[in-house]
Amino acid sequence: MQRNDLLLRQSAWMQEVENSPVVLSNRIRLARNLENIPFPHVLTAEGAWQAEDVLAAALQKIEIEGDRLTYLALNSLPPLEVKVLLEKHLISLDLANAKRPRGVALTQDHRLAVMVNEEDHVRIQVLMPGDRLTESFRQASLVDDALEAEVDFCFREAQGYLTACPTNVGTGMRASVMVHLPAMVMTNQVQQVLGTLTQLGLTVRGLFGEGSQALGNIFQLSNQITLGKSEEDIITHLQAVTRQMVEIEMTARENMRQQASLMLEDKIWRARGILQNARRLSSEEMMHFLSMDRLGTDMGMIPGTGTSFTAMLINSHPGCLQYVLDKELEPEQRDEERSRIIRAAMSEKRGD
Repeated sequence: MQRNDLLLRQSAWMQEVENSPVVLSNRIRLARNLENIPFPHVLTAEGAWQAEDVLAAALQKIEIEGDRLTYLALNSLPPLEVKVLLEKHLISLDLANAKRPRGVALTQDHRLAVMVNEEDHVRIQVLMPGDRLTESFRQASLVDDALEAEVDFCFREAQGYLTACPTNVGTGMRASVMVHLPAMVMTNQVQQVLGTLTQLGLTVRGLFGEGSQALGNIFQLSNQITLGKSEEDIITHLQAVTRQMVEIEMTARENMRQQASLMLEDKIWRARGILQNARRLSSEEMMHFLSMDRLGTDMGMIPGTGTSFTAMLINSHPGCLQYVLDKELEPEQRDEERSRIIRAAMSEKRGD
């Protein structure tokens, strides 16, 4: 597949999932390092090239349930394509900004993404829509096994997998879910509830991970520590906390319906009206109004559209927007094009 076609494809994790109004997507990430090669942050340029060559060759050999991986060397990509990969959550901000030899291997639907020479030599990532952590872990394990048949990973019986960050030592696994919590934000519950998660061994981040804001009322919840915990324990714990978050959010929505229905409907219909008619939309405005619109469709107050909430969010970001249009745009031009794309999406009906 041509690189342009691969990057333009709709990512699997951005699909709409029935009966999943709060959990948008889930991710399993496994951190691994090559034996006898220093961790990426202390590698020489020659060592980084060596690690990338070994891993790129290995990744292009493996096949996962009929899907082969396409390797992209980030050092040879235009900055806009790196931005697209970042906005689609296929690479991390650290990998995007790094200068050392690095890359990512992708399946056609983007559900599998294997980063090379990030904080660790290998970051195996599976991204799926909805709450499917168990299935994501199964697929990540397949990639892990296939890759370990080709290369030697740094593993010790007492510690488990050795990683650059001490909190990843052990299973090397981070499990996360992306949740949409507009009612908790609107009722001023979100800070108190999310603040308790650190006591439960979880961390909370915004849409684009560490250091990002929770724009669009979207939060990522993930485990903090892997040492001494099995993969099953990590997944079970995160699933239990996620269920509690869903219950709190759904209760907050129902309370708003009963206590402030007219105010809520007004906010939702105003958001839909702006999305349908605005001639300029900034990224922040777009995320705010789409969040309210999604709340309205989930609560049955307004009809749904034919384009998924997550797809509209991601595809309207600056990199993806310019890549689809195949031209560089000034900020004001991006705001105009963004509003045009959103207006078109709002006119689509589900099932069209």
